[in-house]
Amino acid sequence: MFDAPTLRRLASEAVGTFVLVFAGTGAIIIDDLNGGGIGTLGIGIVFGLTVAAMIYATGHISGAHINPAVTFAFALARHFPVRMAPLYWAAQLTGATVASLSLLAMFGSVGSMGATLPSGSDLQSLALEAVLSFILMFVIMAVATDVRAVGQTAAIAIGATVGLEAIFAGPISGASMNPARSFAPALVAGELGSFWIYVVGPVAGASLAALCYRLLRGENGGRS
Repeated sequence: MFDAPTLRRLASEAVGTFVLVFAGTGAIIIDDLNGGGIGTLGIGIVFGLTVAAMIYATGHISGAHINPAVTFAFALARHFPVRMAPLYWAAQLTGATVASLSLLAMFGSVGSMGATLPSGSDLQSLALEAVLSFILMFVIMAVATDVRAVGQTAAIAIGATVGLEAIFAGPISGASMNPARSFAPALVAGELGSFWIYVVGPVAGASLAALCYRLLRGENGGRS
């Protein structure tokens, strides 16, 4: 049985991921229903602002990972207990799946439910997801784990990174950077054929970024 603090952290991750997927993929669905009224720029802004809002809302409770790749990278870099990682993954996937099911109930099966699908080759999207996730995780490591960075700007920096990457890379790979964000709509829409890209790419890119920042920072550069 989990203690109360652990349950609060897991609930926080579930809620944060729910909001991210509901708002972000909801924007894609509504954009499809309205004939492109929101557009790539609008969708990117929605994702970025939602991430920033959830960091402000839940960061002090659970760390606001809301992304299994981020949790994996934090654990790999020894900034997060390895034993907690599977619990965070379960909470994140649950929150994301409930969000996609809620959107399905509200709008029906529209626009592949906002699933991330490669518009070019699988290899192209895999490489792009890895690079995007590297950049995102590098920023996260800088603002969330290094005492030399200004902590209050973490949500703005991370949200802006997500938004910018979604705007310029969304048309190619979907700019997921997040296995939970990709899993839920793909599951609900039955579009799991390319899902592996959005696990391998983000996990590889985020892990490399976490280790790279740890090396660049130096042993005494920040807290663990």
